[in-house]
Amino acid sequence: MRAITTRENSGDKRRPNLVHRVTDELRQAILNGDLKLGHKLPSEAGLTEKYSVSRTVVREAIAALRADGLVESRHGVGVFVVEPGPEVAGLTLLTRINHKISDIIEELELRAPVEVEAAGLAAVRCSPAQEADIQAQLTLFSKTIDAGLPTTEADFEFHLAIARATNNTRFTEFLAHLGRRTIPRSQLAEEEWLNELRGTQDLQLHREHLAVAEAIFDRDPERARDAMRAHLMGSLQRYRALTRRKAANA
Repeated sequence: MRAITTRENSGDKRRPNLVHRVTDELRQAILNGDLKLGHKLPSEAGLTEKYSVSRTVVREAIAALRADGLVESRHGVGVFVVEPGPEVAGLTLLTRINHKISDIIEELELRAPVEVEAAGLAAVRCSPAQEADIQAQLTLFSKTIDAGLPTTEADFEFHLAIARATNNTRFTEFLAHLGRRTIPRSQLAEEEWLNELRGTQDLQLHREHLAVAEAIFDRDPERARDAMRAHLMGSLQRYRALTRRKAANA
């Protein structure tokens, strides 16, 4: 596998993240009804021209909308607007719009116990079909890295596969409600700091995912919990280090 090196270049490294801009504009067009249910989105080339961004930015924006359940890709046909899933009443704490690294750290700390326990339950309860689902998401993540594409959606799908393997729909509903926010780097608004989390980190994430999956496949709940805890704590450490570097450069 090779590290992802694609990045947007611009004179101002602190400009708002282009992915967020395109994602937010498309999301608003869907929510406002400008892009209606069942309508096909413009082609990748069309969106690239419309927003004056690279194909990578467009792909990440579409991946974010897909993870949020607002669009779906139909192989060989295109991307279509779909009916968003029902919102969970009152659960707004983790869906507020915020892009600060400190917010991401706090959300990770809150989410960690849920996902650690999900890994342990998955090791006890997952079916052969669910094992195959987890393996399929591992393979997708690896192929996404090899292709040099954004890994946000593949990362989310891996965590969602583990939630499904608990056979407790509450875990699945919880992660599905969070959508792409489950993957913290999807919330970063500054390209400079987003770029710090690209590249070889995807390889590290893949190694951490493998450790979680192997423990689940071995039916070892405590090792699965430990591996998921190490995975999420690793993310916390990376974001805390990012905060320190940002403060030093201020």
